[in-house]
Amino acid sequence: MTGIQSPHAGSPGDLPPSLRLDEQYARELDAEDPLAPLREQFALPTRLDGQPAVYLCGNSLGLMPKAVRELVQRELDDWSTMGVEAHFQGTAPWYCYHERFREAGARLVGAHSGEVVMMNSLTINLHLMMVSFYRPRDTRTKILMEDHAFPSDQYAAVSQVAFHGLSPAEAIVVAQARAGEETLRTDDIVDMLERRGDEIALVLLGGVNYYTGQRFDMGRLTDAARQAGCVVGLDLAHAIGNVPLDLHEWGVDFAVWCSYKYLNSGPGAVAGCFVHERHAKSIALPRFAGWWGNEPEMRFLMGREFVPTEGADGWQVSNPSILAMAPLEASLELFDRVGLDALRAKSVLLTGYLEGLVQSIDGPHLEIITPRDQDARGCQLSIRVVEHVKDVLNALSERGIVVDFREPDVIRAAPVPFYNTFQDVRTFAVALADAVGSHALRRGS
Repeated sequence: MTGIQSPHAGSPGDLPPSLRLDEQYARELDAEDPLAPLREQFALPTRLDGQPAVYLCGNSLGLMPKAVRELVQRELDDWSTMGVEAHFQGTAPWYCYHERFREAGARLVGAHSGEVVMMNSLTINLHLMMVSFYRPRDTRTKILMEDHAFPSDQYAAVSQVAFHGLSPAEAIVVAQARAGEETLRTDDIVDMLERRGDEIALVLLGGVNYYTGQRFDMGRLTDAARQAGCVVGLDLAHAIGNVPLDLHEWGVDFAVWCSYKYLNSGPGAVAGCFVHERHAKSIALPRFAGWWGNEPEMRFLMGREFVPTEGADGWQVSNPSILAMAPLEASLELFDRVGLDALRAKSVLLTGYLEGLVQSIDGPHLEIITPRDQDARGCQLSIRVVEHVKDVLNALSERGIVVDFREPDVIRAAPVPFYNTFQDVRTFAVALADAVGSHALRRGS
């Protein structure tokens, strides 16, 4: 696919030299897109007139793969015809159902076999991980987080600190952007780790920040944290299925994620967890135990002793929710079929095109707060609307455009490479320009 150059070519704020604003250009890009047929694999929301909506909200809830209906129906059929026997005799036996996602999950996050398990929800998994890996002692008691961390992560961290009898105001250290800047500098976080690392028990960062869309240099930050003696945990909710990950090689201690955003597995879908294999046999590591984390051959012996199975599976507590897990099979099959590299390549082009179009809107109405460097972001652009943001949102909604809003004034738009098109992106940009009173894009219509 050709025609769009890197959105950060030249000076910051420059438009890509090859960018054209006309609708025909968007059609040409879609015609050249080798991944365009994937759109047919997803159920697209519709407008009131029955036409497909422009859905740019995959960073909040991904669209449903059409194959999900059959997979969920398969489990309902097995339940209705076999009852409890489906645990071992079902089409996809429930007893070992979570194992179906072990290898595909590992491929998505750059893990070794046994380092990944799909279970629970993201914040539950974060709490389970912090029980094991946030172990404040002596002067090393603090948790380092980024500013604008997802609120649920903040609540979890505060409650864990308080559980240990510490003051959250003192024990939570927040890395903040420099005055006048929206995003964090890697050098500043590294400097903080070098200066204060001996105070920090746990570094807890988002792989991609939900608010600004900034993608952190996870490898460099993990290396700096581990050199300072800190444990490293990542929230990958906005990173998994969006950007390349290499958790094992980076040396991350643990990571957690949900699967209803870029993994397209449905509202409240089963989440995931990574535990580095260096912890795989650490039976002495404190954890909250449950029978599904026990050695499989011991689960039905109903004994008193808990012997955790090796790897991430040993942090399971309860048997998996089959009906909530089935959609994940459809999604991971698509990732394996296409490959994250191909999806990422299209994502860079789509997001660069969106950035160029938004930059072309004249007037002081909009400000992109997501990094302009394509390597420092995923497929999301966070756009600050200077005035009347609610009116802008209403105008977009009236045109059948679905985006996400975060208080006080930020619209998040995420062109997902699985199902969004270049025409989607241009339709959004034209509607945004009209909503803020600019007609810059009309000259190319």
